[in-house]
Amino acid sequence: MDDSVIRVLVADDHNVVRSGLKAVLGTAKDMIVVGEAATGTEAAAMAERCDADVVVMDLDMPDGDGLVATKAIVARGPRPRILILTMHTEEEYLLPVLQAGAAGYLVKSAADRELVDAVRAVAHGDVYVQQSAGRVLVHGLTRRDPAKADRERYEGLSARERDVLRLTAQGYTGPEIGTKLAISAKTVDTYKQRIHEKLGLGHRADYVRLAVRLDLLTE
Repeated sequence: MDDSVIRVLVADDHNVVRSGLKAVLGTAKDMIVVGEAATGTEAAAMAERCDADVVVMDLDMPDGDGLVATKAIVARGPRPRILILTMHTEEEYLLPVLQAGAAGYLVKSAADRELVDAVRAVAHGDVYVQQSAGRVLVHGLTRRDPAKADRERYEGLSARERDVLRLTAQGYTGPEIGTKLAISAKTVDTYKQRIHEKLGLGHRADYVRLAVRLDLLTE
């Protein structure tokens, strides 16, 4: 098959909705529907089996909803990409959906106008959200508790990276940290590089600020 053809899996628990989506996708010469699923579990299994490029995924399905299925599919690798298509407004689910790894979000009321463009966008590596999503994202991000966000980032480090971060914030040098952790100073530098890549911390002052916010200096 031509590599330029986008292979689409349609996942929705309503047969009439799947038929409508297939009809819309059928108007695009560069797309082919390669499978259908009626549950979240079925969608996760079929996404790999039918070699789909894009899964058009409903959120509310039995036996593993669309969010659970999205996480399962994304955990296996970068392909297929997930486009969430749902009745829910962006205010309710946009942030959780993107955090789960979906590449796009489209409300069903806009499917007849935007579905083909949305599938193309996510298939080509872009993130597709409607124009109104901008204010939703800004509002959602500004509502997040900064301390909680810092804690989540910190907990994304390995145990050894956390040790290096905490000891650096406490004022220990690389060789001193190496002695405390029974590793070489060069290995300490490697951990610091990983911390920089994950958290963006470059100078000791950055380490101290984060450690103070998370109350790590008393640990």
